[in-house]
Amino acid sequence: MAGSMQQAHSKVARKLLLLTVCMFGFGFAMVPIYDVFCDLTGLNGKTGRVSEAQSARMGVDENRLITVEFVSTINGGAGPWEFAPAQAKMQVTPGELYTTHYRARNLSAAERVGRAVPSVAPAVASRYFQKTQCFCFEKQDFAAHEAREMPLTFVIDPRIPPGVDTVTLSYTFFNAEPA
Repeated sequence: MAGSMQQAHSKVARKLLLLTVCMFGFGFAMVPIYDVFCDLTGLNGKTGRVSEAQSARMGVDENRLITVEFVSTINGGAGPWEFAPAQAKMQVTPGELYTTHYRARNLSAAERVGRAVPSVAPAVASRYFQKTQCFCFEKQDFAAHEAREMPLTFVIDPRIPPGVDTVTLSYTFFNAEPA
């Protein structure tokens, strides 16, 4: 009886060890799986990034206009910032390169580092919204009370589905380092 009890314990221990290894492997694989998911859906700002030369080769769809809306929010725990788009919306022709700005200001008396995370809606549009220059690619260092305009250059791929007439680009601004 003691032998069969020991075999049962060994079997349970092996299963628990296998489960632990599988959980570790799954946790390790989540980062690339999440990146692929974000690339496909545009979640967490994973929209395409192209060079200006690549965008020039897309061609222009002169027969179509798309409204791009610009939205901004400040993360609730981000502290004293001002952050807003220079314009609320613009009409764009797919395939043409456009530039706009977001304005940010550090309202505190201390140096701060901020970061903006983009999101595109509807999700299907994220595959076609291509940024060639974006302040969201890097952390932004601000001196005390510093304000600046941060450029955003983008193009919408002319292959965007016909039913998409409005694209919303939303940025959430937050502290990149603890204050």
